[in-house]
Amino acid sequence: METRQQGFLDSDPLKEADEDLVSEVNLNNSIMTEEEREEAQQELAKLEEEISTLRQVLSSKEKQHAELKQKLGIGPLSELRNNFSRGWQDMQSSTAYRKTSETLSTAGQKTSAAFSTLGTTITRKFGDMRNSPSFKSFEEKVENTVSTLKTKVGGTGAGGSFEEVLSSTANASSQDTPTNNLTDSSERQC
Repeated sequence: METRQQGFLDSDPLKEADEDLVSEVNLNNSIMTEEEREEAQQELAKLEEEISTLRQVLSSKEKQHAELKQKLGIGPLSELRNNFSRGWQDMQSSTAYRKTSETLSTAGQKTSAAFSTLGTTITRKFGDMRNSPSFKSFEEKVENTVSTLKTKVGGTGAGGSFEEVLSSTANASSQDTPTNNLTDSSERQC
């Protein structure tokens, strides 16, 4: 049993021979002949050359692109504006935007109708309330109070609007209130 435990749990460090063995192992488990290896290296060199050529062509095209934009007067700001405008148009033509717009429009119409109905209902309720016996009784009490005030303030029970009664009451109360004529503190110190 001791030998089994030592197989996986061996704590001895790797030796140089083990490292050399690991570095020589091909992970693809296929052994290439020298001819295949040279062919693969030639293909790799060819691909690297093509990549380099494509990079040069791309760089040349980007330079030409920048020069043409400069000749046409297309700067970064105008390009950004055009991109934004194009994106906005694309978004507005999208199905999701149209559906959302229609939904919000319908919701707005329903909300407007609901507020209109609410206003009509409130107006009707106020009308009903004004015609109710409780409101009539309250209105009579207010009228009696106003006529009493008119009699006490004006001396006669006849004539005058509510505003006139209020202004005459205000005038009468201001005449009853004494005024204090205070002098400026600098004048007192003389």
